[in-house]
Amino acid sequence: MHHIETIDGIRDAVATARASGQRIGLVPTMGFLHEGHLRLVDEARRRAGCVVMSVFVNPTQFGPNEDFSRYPRDLAGDSAKASGRGVDLLFAPDVTAIYPTAPPSIRVEADDLPTRWEGAVRPGHFTGVLTVVAKLFNIVAPDVAVFGRKDFQQAALIRRMVRELNFPIDVVVAPTVREHDGLALSSRNSYLDESARRSALALVESLRAATRAFAAGERSGAALTTIGTESLARHTEVRVDYFAVVDAQGMRLVDEATEQSVAIVAARVGATRLIDNMILGEGT
Repeated sequence: MHHIETIDGIRDAVATARASGQRIGLVPTMGFLHEGHLRLVDEARRRAGCVVMSVFVNPTQFGPNEDFSRYPRDLAGDSAKASGRGVDLLFAPDVTAIYPTAPPSIRVEADDLPTRWEGAVRPGHFTGVLTVVAKLFNIVAPDVAVFGRKDFQQAALIRRMVRELNFPIDVVVAPTVREHDGLALSSRNSYLDESARRSALALVESLRAATRAFAAGERSGAALTTIGTESLARHTEVRVDYFAVVDAQGMRLVDEATEQSVAIVAARVGATRLIDNMILGEGT
């Protein structure tokens, strides 16, 4: 595996791989890798001969009171895990390479979708996400890019950006990877002590409550939302930002849920904010 820090360096390496006839797969990450990230590598490998992973903690997607400074970082460990999983090129630029002007004077913004759910709680977050992903797409020029379903709203926005800005990229959204008890893998799980770790299961329990009700025949979006919200309310140590049942494309509340509708949840356990989701038709 080649570890590359410069934009010219990654472009040269990608050009060499492409000249040999290989498709290019990109897995964008903020590092502190876990099995969820590595499954994205597996997905990229199935679709491309050369797999590029970016490791970049993007400052523009963090708000002023969020955890950018303490976000977990372990580049040496990430490099070992990426190499062991078969990543060909690890792109780990510094902030000045990605943002020569700080703050950036040109950004990628979307319409009303970034103002709902995660966007409402974290104003400006998705502008930062879309801007850095657009930059990575322009730098690496992948044929395919793989993202995780846990960040469902993010994936929906990236798909929309690719379609509307005509990026010639196939966006793949891979299933959420969970621990044995159902907790969605996340770099932020490292913040949880033993007690908070148990409390964090409230998120997946609420999603499972909604999906069980859907499987039993409940189709009212409002009723399913109530079921999930009441499940969360039993955990007084968990502070809920939202629980909702929405459509998969526009992330709008649904009156009548279908198999493609998505239950989404975000909550704080102590100082740690976690998100999760489940597609209703895929069961618990």
